[in-house]
Amino acid sequence: MKRIVWMGIGVAIGVIAFRKVSQAQSSLGPEGLNRAVGRLADGVYDFADAVRAGMRERETDLRSALGIESAEVVPR
Repeated sequence: MKRIVWMGIGVAIGVIAFRKVSQAQSSLGPEGLNRAVGRLADGVYDFADAVRAGMRERETDLRSALGIESAEVVPR
């Protein structure tokens, strides 16, 4: 009975190790690198969009607080 339990534990550890190694190999290849760079670029663009939206919101708040209604800038 002990042998069956230990064999089951060994098989489970082997399956987990095989999955981890397969996952590491897929992330180290060119496709994995492309996915990582794509995710990074998407994150940067999302962050930039959030910053721009916050800037627009804050500018609107400041303009209303100062009583400036027009968002146009007159060139000199």
